Amino acid sequence: MNRFHNRVLFADSALLIVALFWGLGFVAMKDGLDSFPIFWLTAVRFGSAFAIMLALFWSKIIDIKYREIKAGTIIGIFLFMGFVTQTLALKYTTVGKVAFLTTIYVIMVPFISWIFLKKHPGITAFIASLICLAGMGLLTQDSGFSAGTGEFLTLTCAVFFAIHLLLIEHFVKQMDPVLIAAVQIGVVALCSLLAAMAIETWPSQISSCSLWSIGFSSIFCTVLAFLIQTTAQKFTPSTHTAIILSLESVFGAIFGIILLGDPFTIKITAGFLLILIAVLITELMPYLKNITLRSKGNSSTAILKQE
Repeated sequence: MNRFHNRVLFADSALLIVALFWGLGFVAMKDGLDSFPIFWLTAVRFGSAFAIMLALFWSKIIDIKYREIKAGTIIGIFLFMGFVTQTLALKYTTVGKVAFLTTIYVIMVPFISWIFLKKHPGITAFIASLICLAGMGLLTQDSGFSAGTGEFLTLTCAVFFAIHLLLIEHFVKQMDPVLIAAVQIGVVALCSLLAAMAIETWPSQISSCSLWSIGFSSIFCTVLAFLIQTTAQKFTPSTHTAIILSLESVFGAIFGIILLGDPFTIKITAGFLLILIAVLITELMPYLKNITLRSKGNSSTAILKQE
């Protein structure tokens, strides 16, 4: 039991590192936008990450099957659309808002699943959505301004990430997650490169800060983060994974305030807290219900034994 508990604790700690990387990644990508247009930035980041994954997993990738290429391509297209809209949103709003509004994908998942899989999300999802809506209201109405382009783009990226998550759940059951990760990263790199060549020009000047930011995003936020997440999820429940990774929004907001000077007001803080509470309710309630049902089951068994 202690050995199992230690494995879960180690896996949860590793996922916390991933959340930290992704939170800092918001700041890194915002720095990268100072030199690179959006598609070139995404192409360089994911192209570098794909090259690293090829070097690390060549023996696996060389034997990849068509079904894994097909699944990874479909997943990668939605990942591409999610990252592009998220990165573009950073040009119009703060890191903290992008970080927190992106987290809404956790709440969107049950609703999208309801539409396509006909599974009712339950009353918990509706309650969480109302709390989330209140948080968004505080977040977007601070200092008298309304929801703008940055907020709209971030909500759009949250939809793409929600679909991306559901597609992974659908495909990865019968396939190697490492191969799926490699293909989707490669697809994002290819789509970004084609878009960049079609509508953008390569930057005339590139700052050293932007290069360091892209290097950090490629190695830590893409390659290492995906590898840690894949390995950690073998030892920890999916509920732990979702809750811990949702903390990327908290880290993103903190780093945005500390490193970029993003505003820190009471309204923004309250909005952040309400959205985070909505995310935690969505993830924790099913887990708590299972514990309650198990406790009732154990109590019933104990009573029957006494009788």
